[in-house]
Amino acid sequence: MIRSMMTLALMLATPAMAQDVRMETVPSQGQEGAIALYPDQPAVKAGNDEQWSSMHVRIGANSIDNIMVRNVVRPTITPYLPDPAKSTGAAVVVAPGGAFLSLSMTGEGSDIARWLADHGVAAFVLKYRLNETPRDDKAFMGVMGQRFSAAAQSSSTPEVKEPRATQDALQALAIIRSRAADWHVDPARIGMIGFSAGAITTLNAVLDGKGDLRPAFIGYIYGPMIEIAVPADAPPMFNAIAMDDGLFAKQGFGIVEAWRKAKRPVELHAYERGDHGFGAGRPGTTTAMLLPEFLAWMDMRGLLGTH
Repeated sequence: MIRSMMTLALMLATPAMAQDVRMETVPSQGQEGAIALYPDQPAVKAGNDEQWSSMHVRIGANSIDNIMVRNVVRPTITPYLPDPAKSTGAAVVVAPGGAFLSLSMTGEGSDIARWLADHGVAAFVLKYRLNETPRDDKAFMGVMGQRFSAAAQSSSTPEVKEPRATQDALQALAIIRSRAADWHVDPARIGMIGFSAGAITTLNAVLDGKGDLRPAFIGYIYGPMIEIAVPADAPPMFNAIAMDDGLFAKQGFGIVEAWRKAKRPVELHAYERGDHGFGAGRPGTTTAMLLPEFLAWMDMRGLLGTH
């Protein structure tokens, strides 16, 4: 299973572990149907647009591949729509992770969206704006390694943020609601699932969005676990993390307890193994049940009712 850029950066922070690392520039991937969040946004100057890369890392017998994008300044959503015969009317915005330095567009983006669409849920991969990073690949990997090395050594959540990502999430939700009839989704059943920095973005859409502007439900996948102030009308949360997560497992389950204290619905899946960045699931671990369990939770909550 493809690991996220966050996991790759953690491993690359200790170069002795990585026996082979290759990063190659590639054309944009899976953007043919992408919809601009801000159609009137000025064109980006040549040489300043987003950068797409394919990364291959070999560590011992393990081979890891990923497609990622960085320096995103023109955010989009890419629809993955179910067969009308299988459509449940539910929709999910998929927010990949990457520490707000990059986005893992396969393992935490299109792979997730295709699975959801195959199971009747309309999915929209959110390519949100990021912190600016060096355009040189080697310098970029240095920045990634430093950020995640610091995060792995901290017992609290590091100051990693990008306010524009939250704006983009809320705009994506608004666009999907405005076109709900076109995509055959119920405006009251549009949620989000986010991975790592994408989980932070998903949470911030809850905290900054008001009423119907926020997601109707959320999947919070290996995000920071510290306790926060939870709105009295916060949406239901599905929370998943591996107990050997190198970034956030040592924080406990404060955010889950905060949801409970606010008397808001919350479900926790704490997998024994899977580390950080397991995406749709790591073979040989129970994280492979993540998406079926998320779908079952949606079904339990009555989110999969057909029209």
